[in-house]
Amino acid sequence: MGKAGKALKQVLETYEISQYSLSVAMDVERNNVYRWVNEKRDPTAETVVEIIRALKSLNPESANAFMQSYLGDEV
Repeated sequence: MGKAGKALKQVLETYEISQYSLSVAMDVERNNVYRWVNEKRDPTAETVVEIIRALKSLNPESANAFMQSYLGDEV
């Protein structure tokens, strides 16, 4: 599976954001977040945008860290 799950897992751990908190901020089931974090399923491009929005609402620094980790120098 892809890079998004690894980046998301690292950011959630670093910024102490629970999968549940992210799922609530995104208005999705927690098991979706679990699947992304554990690389069982890759989020779509549209979902990545929603992840960034949700992270910004929880901790703006975490959103920047996710974008940097996931997109690297492309940002």
